[in-house]
This record gives sequence, structure tokens and C-alpha cells, in this order.
Amino acid sequence: MLLTNIKVPQEQVSFLQAVRQGLGVEQGLFFPTQWPKLDIDALLAMPFVARSSAILQALIGDELSAADIDAMVSQAFTFAAPLASVADDISCLELFHGPTLAFKDFGGRFMAQALAKAQGEKKTTIVTATSGDTGAAVAHAFYRQRGVQVVILFPKGKISPLQEKLFTTLGDNITTLAVDGDFDQCQALVKQVFDDKPLVQQLGINSANSINISRLFAQVCYYFEAVAQVPAAKRQQVVIAVPSGNFGNLTAGLIAKAMGLPIKRMVAATNSNDTVPRYWRSGDWQPKATVATLSNAMDVAAPNNWPRVEALLAQGVIKRDAIEAVMVDEDDTVLGVRQLYQLGYLSEPHAAVAYKALKRSLQSGEYGIFLGTAHPAKFKEQVENILGTPIALPEALARCAAEQSLSKELPASFTALKQQLLTLEQA
Repeated sequence: MLLTNIKVPQEQVSFLQAVRQGLGVEQGLFFPTQWPKLDIDALLAMPFVARSSAILQALIGDELSAADIDAMVSQAFTFAAPLASVADDISCLELFHGPTLAFKDFGGRFMAQALAKAQGEKKTTIVTATSGDTGAAVAHAFYRQRGVQVVILFPKGKISPLQEKLFTTLGDNITTLAVDGDFDQCQALVKQVFDDKPLVQQLGINSANSINISRLFAQVCYYFEAVAQVPAAKRQQVVIAVPSGNFGNLTAGLIAKAMGLPIKRMVAATNSNDTVPRYWRSGDWQPKATVATLSNAMDVAAPNNWPRVEALLAQGVIKRDAIEAVMVDEDDTVLGVRQLYQLGYLSEPHAAVAYKALKRSLQSGEYGIFLGTAHPAKFKEQVENILGTPIALPEALARCAAEQSLSKELPASFTALKQQLLTLEQA
């Protein structure tokens, strides 16, 4: 299947080309213009890995063999995505059972497999920005992978200490840069890197943000896994609320719907960085300065994946009424964590945002799912402050909590970043 640059439609590439390039010309995102229709009932009866292989084969086409894709998925998806019941007709899709305890393990690990296929013997430098969980997922997915250097930019002091420790303590082929700015500035720096074509050529630059199509395609799979766990009688009434920052996760859910998965409605749940809910009401795209919130991984004012949502709407495969956009403020986020705990479910601020948005949206007879995108212990301080009770660290976090961060500080300057990248090549 050919992928088209949303900004410059005459640029069309194969899946592996898109994986290798990351971004198209003029920073355009690669995206399909048509979607395969699948036998949904047959897929939902399959186990997770086999089903995911079939979905990805349909998305990628014959560029990779079925055996290749089976092997890639088997290597990447080695953990479950269980649907945990929270209340009558409300469940949480737990996406935090991978090695870095966040949903981005699915996309990061599949991208590592895809890039290994795409690059062959060529060397690659991955430059990516993180508002929290991407950094750890990408770092662990590519740690010590032959021919790959990883450079991760994150906003200094604006992600949780435990999130930070998961990716700043590895070293080896992982370089982490604490940028004096917010996530949007980190993301802007990554885009500037891609605009420097000689640098891209010299270092073999790629990105592992959800701008890379391989990560996005991988995320489609767990929406099918969610619906497969819903009682058959309720599958036509499923409403899914997604904690939304850069909007890759919501886009993946909409792709699943475009392929025929019976999702009645998707709820884009944002925190106070509410560019999309305001746009959805007014029609005016007006990002404001990013504000820091309890759900820090969603502190994104200019979501990078929104053009893909617009593309799905323009293609006519998604109708506007299939998307609801809801802002949840800090008070309601705190209330959501407490309400879930009262229901016997320990959660964290990002999932709480999705839960509160779902509760506002859900109508009688519907079955609600909200996404649990990270383990509560990754936000230990916030959760303990909200609940007034200690929470235990899982082994993966306990192991890195006492280790020393190896990150370097960097001004929000492209010149400084370019110098750092060139120095890395010479090392």
C-alpha cells in the first residue's frame, strides 16, 4: 500500500520508505488514502498476536511477507492488553503491561522491528521528543540495537521523576537531552532537524514519535483487542475515551473504526491544553501557550497528529459526529483519580482525564472504555498526594529509581541541538 504525504500529495512512498523517512517534504505526515475492509467477526475471534498480524498485513500490504509480519508482531507484542472492569458497563483498557509500563511500548517495539527491516545495513540516528512515556518506550525498544543511535529530547523538569529515570539511566546508544522549554518546543526542534536536509542525509535521521507510521499502525491493534473483550451483545454500543496529547492514540482508534471495527464514538479527552475541544466548538485552530498539568504527558498545545484526523474526515471514512472532544480540568482530574479509587480501581491522572470525559459522554445502553495509558506508579508522587496513601513500585521502576540520570541539559536552540548531534556522530 502506498502512503501519501498529507501536505504534498504528489509525494507517495511505500511503508518501509515511510518508516525510514519519518516525515515527508514540508514536514508532511505520511498516511494512507484508502483503508482495507476486514472480516471483523473473524478477527475478533482470533488471539491478540495472530489478529494483530492480520491487521498489520492488511495495512502494510505485500511489501512484507506474512511470515515477516508474524515474526515482527511476535517479537513486539509480548504482553497483554486486558480490559479491566471498573463499574457497570465501564472498563479500562490497560495498556501498561509492557517493559516501560506505558501504551507506547506497543508502537515503540513494533517500530524497532520495522526499522530493522527498513534500514538494512544503513546507520540511523533517531531524534525524538517526549512529553513522558515515548522516551522510555523508544529507548528500551532500541537499546543496544545495532546501527541505531537514539537522541531523546524532553522538557526539563516537566515530566515525572520516575518517567525520566526509565530512559535517562540507560546510556550506551541512548542520549537524552533535558531541554530548557516545554514539549512543544522539543517537538519544534525535532521538526527543524528534519528541515536540515544535509544533516538528515549525513546522520540518517529518523523519528520515533507517533509521526512515524509504524508506531501508529501498531496502536490500531489494541483497539481490536479492546472490542474483542467486550461481551458480543454490547459490541455495537462501544464508546472509547482516549487521553489525548499529541493525538496519535486517538488517530489509531479512528483508523480501527475506518477499517470496520464497531466503535460507536471516540472521545478525545484533553487536559487544560484544550486546543482541539476549542477548535471542535468554534472551528478556529488557536493553540495557546502550553500549561503544566497533573497529566503531563498530555501537555501539548499543538498536537502533531491532528492533520491525520482531518485527513480521515476529508476522506469521508470518519464522520464528525463519531468524534467528541472534551476538556477535563485539574479539579476534575483529581476527582477522577479519587472516584476510581473509591470504585476499587487504582489509576493515575491521564486515565482519570479519559474516565471523566467518558462519564460526561456516555449515554444509556452504551458500553464505555477509557484507556489506561501508563501504570499508576509512574506518577507515584501525584497519585499519593491525591489519595493520601502510598503505592508500591513495580520492579521495572524500583530498579531504575535509584540510578543516576545521564541526561545533558540543552537550551531550546536548534544550533545547540545540531552541534550535539554532530558531536555524537564523531564520538
